[in-house]
Order: sequence, then C-alpha cells, then structure tokens
Amino acid sequence: MGLSLLNPLMDERLIFFSSVLLLGISAQWLAWRLKVPSILLLLATGFVAGIFYDQDRVVNEQTLFALVSLAVGVIMLEGGLTLKFSELREAGTAVLRLVGIGSLISWGVSSVAAHYLGGFSWQVAILVSAILVVTGPTVIGPLLRSVKPQRNVNSILKWEGIVIDPVGAILAVLVFGALFGHGHGDHGHSSGAVGVMAALGKTILIGVGLGYGAAWSLSHVLKRHWVPDFLQSVVVLAIGLALFTISNLLQHESGLLTVTVMGIVLANQHRAKIRHVVEFKEVLRTILISCLFIVLGARIGVDDIAMVWKEASLFLVALIVVVRPVSVFLSQFGNKAVSFREKLYLSLMAPRGIVAAAVSSVFALELAEKGGPFGEEAARIVPVTYFVIVGTVAFYGLLAAPLARRLGLARKNPQGVLFVGIRSWSIEAAKIIQDAGFRVLMIDTNYSATADARMAGIPAVNANILSEYASEELDLVGIGYLVAATPNDQVNTLACLNLGHSLGISNVFQLHPADHSSSERKSSSTEFNGRDFGSREITNQGLEDFVKSGAVIKRTSINEEFSADDFDEFYGDSALVLFKLSSGNTLSVMTPDSSAPVPGDQLISLVFEQTDKVVAPMEETGESDGPAPLP
Repeated sequence: MGLSLLNPLMDERLIFFSSVLLLGISAQWLAWRLKVPSILLLLATGFVAGIFYDQDRVVNEQTLFALVSLAVGVIMLEGGLTLKFSELREAGTAVLRLVGIGSLISWGVSSVAAHYLGGFSWQVAILVSAILVVTGPTVIGPLLRSVKPQRNVNSILKWEGIVIDPVGAILAVLVFGALFGHGHGDHGHSSGAVGVMAALGKTILIGVGLGYGAAWSLSHVLKRHWVPDFLQSVVVLAIGLALFTISNLLQHESGLLTVTVMGIVLANQHRAKIRHVVEFKEVLRTILISCLFIVLGARIGVDDIAMVWKEASLFLVALIVVVRPVSVFLSQFGNKAVSFREKLYLSLMAPRGIVAAAVSSVFALELAEKGGPFGEEAARIVPVTYFVIVGTVAFYGLLAAPLARRLGLARKNPQGVLFVGIRSWSIEAAKIIQDAGFRVLMIDTNYSATADARMAGIPAVNANILSEYASEELDLVGIGYLVAATPNDQVNTLACLNLGHSLGISNVFQLHPADHSSSERKSSSTEFNGRDFGSREITNQGLEDFVKSGAVIKRTSINEEFSADDFDEFYGDSALVLFKLSSGNTLSVMTPDSSAPVPGDQLISLVFEQTDKVVAPMEETGESDGPAPLP
C-alpha cells in the first residue's frame, strides 16, 4: 500500500495490464459463444478501449514493439511445433507452390493494387504488399479448428499459414533494404541486387542454422532427462526467445525463421517427448493472442481509419477477389493432387493476422524515422494493414464454414462417432447412426472385427488407437465424438486422453472402468478418464454379460403416444440407452447425467427383445414406436 501511495502510476499499470488480459479472454469466450472468429472481437474490443484510454501513458512505443516481437516469436514457435512432415506426403507440392510461386504472384499483383487502388507510391506499395503476403497461424489455426475441413485442405492451409509468415517478414526486410536502405542492424550493407542476395543468404543461414542446431541440441538434452519435467516447457520457451532475439540482432527479422525452424525440427524428431511442451505453448499462445490484438487494436484511432477507408476498401476488395484467387490457381496449375473444389476453397481463404500487424508497425516506424517524401505515407501503412486484417478476417471467417460445407470439404457441426473397439452391438449402433446421416468410423487391432464392420458397410481401420498412425493419419472430418469400448479399461482411458485434445474432453466417452469400485489404493484415477458411456454406469464385463443375455440394439421413437416415462416403465432397468437422435438432426452420446428425451427424439439402446410385455413388430429400419397393445 505504501508503494502505491509513493507511485500512483504503479496502480494504473496494474489496472492496465490486468484489464488487457481480462478483456482479451472475455472476447475469446464471447467469440466462442457466438461462433465468430475471435480476432474480430479482439480487434473491436481493442479499438473501443483505445478510444477511452491512451495506452502510451503506461507503455512507450519502443517497449511495446519489443514485447510484441517476442510474443510473435512465441506464436511462431508454437506454430512450428504443430507441423508434421507426414502431412506433406499429400500436401507438400501444394504448400511448396503456394509459399514459393504463390507468394511471388501475390506480392506482384497486390503491389499493383496497392499503387493504383491503395494510393501508395510504387516503393511503399511494394513494401506494403510484401508485408501482406503473410496469412498467419493466429487466424488460420482457430478457423481450421472451427471448420475442420478435409485433411488435405487442413494440412495445406496450416503449413502455408505458418511457413509464409517468416517468408513475408524476410521479403519485407529485403524490400525495405533495397528500396529505402537497410534499417537498424544492417547499416553499412550495400543496396541493390548484391546487397539483397547477401541479406537473404545471411537470413537463411542464421535462421536455419540456429533453429536446427537448437532443436537438435534440445532433443538430446530432453532425451537424457538433463532437464526435469516441470522445467522442460519453460526451458524450450526461454531458449526459443533467446534465439529469436540473437537472430534478430544478427540479421533483422530473421528471428521468425529461426523459431519456426526450431519448432518444426522439434515436432518431427523422435528422440524426446514434447507433447507437454506443445500443450503449454498452446495455452501461452491463447493468452498472447488475446493481449496482442487488444493492445494493437487500441493503437488505431477513428481518425486513422477515416483517413484511409476509401483506398483501403478498394485495396481489400482487390486482395480478396483478384490477388488470392490468381495466386492460388496460377501456382497450383497442373497440380492434380489438389482438386478444383480444394483450389477454390484455398483461393477464398487468406486472412491476415498478428504478424502482418506487428511487421507493418515496425516498418512504418522505421520509414517515418527516415522522413523525406515517404514520411506521410508511413502514417498510412498501419491503418491500411489493420483495415485489411479486419476485412479479411471478417470475410474469410464468416465464409470459411459455409463454403467448406458447400464444396463438400467439411460437415456442419461434426457429430459423427469414432468407435474404439468393434463389437456386434457397436456395429449395429454404427449402422443406425450412419443411416441417420452422420459419419461413423471404427478402429480395432483385431482384423476379424474390422472385417465384420466393413462387411456391414461401416468404414473401419485395422490399427492401434494409441499408435502414431492413429494420431496423425486418421481422417476425423465429420467426427465429433469418441466412444472407447475395448475390453481394456486402460486402453479406453488412453484413447480418451489421446484424442480428447483434438475432439474436446467433453466429447470423449468410455465404458465405466471396472476398478472404480475398488479401494482408493487399487482404483485408477478418474482425472484422465473420458465421460461415462451409456445412460447408466456399466463396465465392459457388465456390457458383455448384458449382450450375452440377449440384449440387442434397437431404435425407439419417443412421441406423445410413447413418452420417456412409458419407455422407462416398459423396459425398466433392462434398457441401456447409448445415443439420442434429436428432432433437430443432432446426435448426442448418452451418459448417466443426460437429460431425459422429449417427444421427437429417437433413442438407440441395448434392450431385451423378449420381455413380459409384447413388443411391437420392428420395421425394416429396426425402429420401434413402443409396445403394442397387450393381448
């Protein structure tokens, strides 16, 4: 309290930084609830906050840009950690063409648009277009998680979004050096083609050399357990940030390449386990993105937007309608590995993100410091860039999901089921779910079981759910739920733990572990388990006994004539409800805590065909509308 009285500014800084985080996370949550791109709400929140508060009172421009650069380095490192070379078996050619040929086409065409429509001089137009070559993992990643397109499209966009960022930043550095003389850290270098090639070679040498060397060394250190588990994530973070800084000091803006290479190499080595590192970086990325867009959005004033909105609008339309489609279709010309539908989708998916915002701010500041005829244009670079970011995120964010579904590259609200462990009852349940229009996939190590599923018309994979193949190669498009029903409770738990990360822990289910009725010392922890599968707790052995006693899969309609109470009275404890098909064409997995069905719902249950009551004859679809009149 005494310190606060001596330094009132301390209280203001505390309020500022805590408010930024609170506003950012609140915007993320609201975006999730409204199902809109989070970056839109983050930028809007920052913009509104900037109207009422001047953040220059607590953080100066140079300090802010240093923090932004470090945060971008962390985001790029995390992005690199998600890239697997196995994804390039199908998407490699498309990614190489997009990042290589496509970025050059995009740079050239957008330079023309920036000059004639954006109102920039040729030199500044070429610089701005180099900055806007990037797309960005901060926007692409959340969109892909929301849309869940087919694996080929997902891999192409994810790789392009991460790899293109350092490419765009390096291109902007080279353009700035060639047209305006090198910025800080590069004084004394010659301009022209020789200087540009020298700078490019130095950037690649430093970025690849430092990134690969650090990842190789870290993999050996982690493999030998020279760093305790609780320090491994922060050690990787600290080394990544240190290398980012060193790389940038050696060569301007080469740090993005360094941390990206470091992340990619770490992700594809097999010496050390880094999953916990990846999960830590994902949490950190969410925090950083939330804060960055709030802070950067607050730097744009109403006057800034009013100054550029006409030219920026025309430039934005050109980027969406002309630049991206031309770059995609020309770069992918003759590439038969990418279908026309996929090319069309790629041509309508290029949102800009935090890297474009950060890099534009840095170069606008450097250009302004140089003064001269470009000083006035420097003031327009950041507003135009932010206008493009908001416009592309709004357009592509709102278009991404419906377009993917329209082109057959994704499914609306994925509710399909992945069955781990194949039994006769699960095959019958899968057939009903598939006939209802939902995707079903089954996986088992038993070849005979997978053959039975395939004979019944159900897609099945003969593999171990805990294998690297299952983690990286399974096509989960349209899959929203996991049901682990193998005879091994530990395998079921590990399957839920393995795929809970991608499907969401609330969407993974397993049979009730048998040892949970044991003493505290002998029972396994419930922390890692999926949710209980079925309308009442039932173990694998209990389910097997249930089926051996004659229980079979039936689909029952709940209506006014046969209500949920009638269902309970008719079947009593002899029914185990597994799934519910609601009238709104939604599928849900039943648990002991699930709400009671309402008229219009259909229940997929394990019930006994023979009861003390007479059951109505089943239709060919296997559907029952309840009991027939008693004789």
